[in-house]
Amino acid sequence: MSASQRLASLGLSLPEVAIPVGTYVPALRHGDLVYTSGQLPFVDGTLLATGHVGQRSGDVTPERAMECARAAALNALAAAAQAAGGLDSIERVVKVTGFVASAPEFTQQPAVLNGASALMVDVFGESGRHARSAVGVAALPLGAPVEVEIVVAVRI
Repeated sequence: MSASQRLASLGLSLPEVAIPVGTYVPALRHGDLVYTSGQLPFVDGTLLATGHVGQRSGDVTPERAMECARAAALNALAAAAQAAGGLDSIERVVKVTGFVASAPEFTQQPAVLNGASALMVDVFGESGRHARSAVGVAALPLGAPVEVEIVVAVRI
């Protein structure tokens, strides 16, 4: 089954790629690799959540943050697919880097990023397994709880 068929079987489609608000591009192809800029968890133009991830009252829950990571990863896939010439041109996911706006005591950034990693495996199967970094940060653009960037290899 192709990546686009797997995506459809999940009931998902690639969203429109966000237009940059600065001097950068959503994704850049260099040779057989595509690097994406950081993608936020926008769905239909709206952030899924805002705030820090943690266990305190008012924090974004780790479970909600995982959903945000999955949405941000889908946005990253859309940007990568656009630069690669389509989703099915992507041969494998090489690296996922995720940033989690974390409350001071929160240390479960890798669990949050499992939302992004699981999407990659759901869409690409074994070719979706990747290297990963999960980093806690003080704040992210627009108050987003999660930002995801990916590197993918493209069929030549």
